[in-house]
Amino acid sequence: MTTTANSPARTDLEFKRIDASKPAGDQIFGSIKHAILNMDLQPGCIVSEAEIAAKFGASRTPVREAFMRLREAGLVVTYPSRGNFVSRLNKEKILEARYLREALEMANIRRLASGGLPSASHDRLLENLQAQEDAAAIGDAVVFGNLDDVFHLELAEATGFPRAAQVLEKEKMVLDRLRVLSLRDKNHLGFLKDEHARIFEAICAQDLSEAVRFGELHFSSILKVLSDLEIRHSDYFDD
Repeated sequence: MTTTANSPARTDLEFKRIDASKPAGDQIFGSIKHAILNMDLQPGCIVSEAEIAAKFGASRTPVREAFMRLREAGLVVTYPSRGNFVSRLNKEKILEARYLREALEMANIRRLASGGLPSASHDRLLENLQAQEDAAAIGDAVVFGNLDDVFHLELAEATGFPRAAQVLEKEKMVLDRLRVLSLRDKNHLGFLKDEHARIFEAICAQDLSEAVRFGELHFSSILKVLSDLEIRHSDYFDD
């Protein structure tokens, strides 16, 4: 990939070839989305439809379909006569997503701390926290990030409201790239794991005030991370 002046080239980036038994557009969209959210394709990087088609061994039609969906998701922007670019991080959109996510997650925490945690959810969360501890101990940010997702989605699903997890999944996408940057700090992994454990323990004890307190502390930390990363990676953010 060629890039803007602020982003390193990623000509080494490879993708799996298209599985002919599945819709090509879905596969291309999923792979490019994953590469963007995991910062393999960095903010400001130009992405060529022709090059993507060649890398996937696909025609231009499913590639155009995938790019349309990426634009709708806010992950790619298109400038006439210039091409398609990975969108830069936008502070206002991040703050909005954080606001919406916090409102939903705190509602989940309050419901579970008041009404109790289903035993199956309890066991899955306990296993998840142990895996988080293991990942943090060796500094595996990729595994830890996946476990972080599962932890919060498990809390949402434990409420018994299916759409709680669906809405959470949608809103967290705006924050995913910010999180990938923050998880590069290995000390931050242990910090997040401890915050998750405190929320879990307070929910299990049905201690509503402590669950709310630890939840609010957890989500307020996003603001500090945003401020720090905006300074350290200013070239990733909108002017």
